[in-house]
Amino acid sequence: MKKISFLFAFIAFSLTSCTSDEPGPQGPPGEPGVNIVGQTFEFEDVDFEYFAESNFYATVIDIPGEIEVLESDAILVYRREVIDGTETWSMIPQNFFLADGRIIQYVFNHTASDIELLIDGNFDLSGLDGAYTQNQFFRFIVVPSDFAFDPSVDLSDHDAVMQALEL
Repeated sequence: MKKISFLFAFIAFSLTSCTSDEPGPQGPPGEPGVNIVGQTFEFEDVDFEYFAESNFYATVIDIPGEIEVLESDAILVYRREVIDGTETWSMIPQNFFLADGRIIQYVFNHTASDIELLIDGNFDLSGLDGAYTQNQFFRFIVVPSDFAFDPSVDLSDHDAVMQALEL
């Protein structure tokens, strides 16, 4: 019985210890990869203008010439706040609940060449504190539409988006 076991062990070892310098057969082709090239740019000291006839604040940001935006791309907008010395980023749209049930909201829309930022609210905004309308800092991330609809990335998390796009 020992001789048979030894023989099987020797055969198994012989078949598994063979080496060759030649590559094995080519495997089947894999799925095509995805080439996601995200772009980012920032604008600081953004000031909004008040439009009394419509009761909102607005500003238009021209997309820099070196940034290519296709009609199918998505643009994510983040607003920076510094709270107790710590820089934080909040995705737009962003709501602020002020005193007496007053609410303002930062919103945006975009084309392939510009981004319009708006501040809307449920009260007369003509006296809105300049802390909301002057010297604002925004970061814009342009992502291909395939990436924008990827459920594995939390688009509301600025750091997650930046990491996923390797920016």
